[in-house]
Amino acid sequence: MGNMDIRDLRAKIENINTLPTIPGVLKRLLGVIENPKVSLNEISNFISNDPALTTKVLKMVNSPVYGFPGRISSVNQAVILLGLSVVKGLLLGVSVFELMQKTMIGLWEHSLGCAIAARLIAEKKGLKEPEEASIDGLLHDIGKVLLILQYPEEYEKAMRDADIGDLSIYEAERARYGTTHSSVGSWMARKWRFPLKLVDVIEYHHKPHLSKNAPVESAIVHLSDILVRARGFGFAGDHIIMAVNPESWQMLDLSEADLRDILGVLEESLEMTEELSL
Repeated sequence: MGNMDIRDLRAKIENINTLPTIPGVLKRLLGVIENPKVSLNEISNFISNDPALTTKVLKMVNSPVYGFPGRISSVNQAVILLGLSVVKGLLLGVSVFELMQKTMIGLWEHSLGCAIAARLIAEKKGLKEPEEASIDGLLHDIGKVLLILQYPEEYEKAMRDADIGDLSIYEAERARYGTTHSSVGSWMARKWRFPLKLVDVIEYHHKPHLSKNAPVESAIVHLSDILVRARGFGFAGDHIIMAVNPESWQMLDLSEADLRDILGVLEESLEMTEELSL
């Protein structure tokens, strides 16, 4: 399979919603997300008509992932507060949550940890929309889920390659598929009409210095990924802790005190998140 035809692979991934293993709610959601004219109102109704989804969304919004200290009690309030692109990302996150738990034990926790870390770094850097950074962190590894769903045995082998060869899962994927979860995730993010910045973060979280649309956001998720791995929270497919990309480190320009603050709050939030079962 090492020489897989990328066009073939891309076509299979882009038709992921035809897989029998995809839950009905996710299929319906993708229809809503892909509609370029979808309104906040329609999204609100879509969530409200599904009690399980409503519960998950409200749990997430009131969790350390977002850091809204006031309790948000209604879907309408959540949607207005977060805005369309964040809500779309959040919905995708909670809808793939069970798939993440089934496909790679620990990937959901890793993604949640990255969502929290990214928001904390974004707040520290004074970004206008720290909630967007939280979605970047939550969805950065969506490509892994897509690859596992479409090629489960192959992905098991890639994880084994990573383990035996002391490789990152990124390198193991490249060797097996000829591409990586970053590219696969970005194809889908485009198909789902996600904001350009989010597409970039998904594509470049391993190489943030190459991002054109979202260099700062990509650097934030890159660092979040490393911090969460170093803390040993969740599992992202390998046991490697990469060095921080030097250009990203310079761009973020965090002081030791900043980093201490971020790590302190991250620690408390991760402990609170351990109870966050959707």
